[in-house]
Amino acid sequence: MGKTSSVVKDRYNAKVYDEIKVRVNKGKKEIIRSHAMNLNESVNSFINRAITETIERDKAKENQG
Repeated sequence: MGKTSSVVKDRYNAKVYDEIKVRVNKGKKEIIRSHAMNLNESVNSFINRAITETIERDKAKENQG
């Protein structure tokens, strides 16, 4: 892959995605990676799903109360 391809991909990613850096305790990264792999998901996909499901669950609790 040439330098131009990388620049184009970086530009596209910056335009389409927000980035969040997450810090976890030592050892937790491997637990997350292994869990995602067992579900045939990427770590990114697993984290996005976990966030989405938690937000939906929290909103459902708010609507009940």
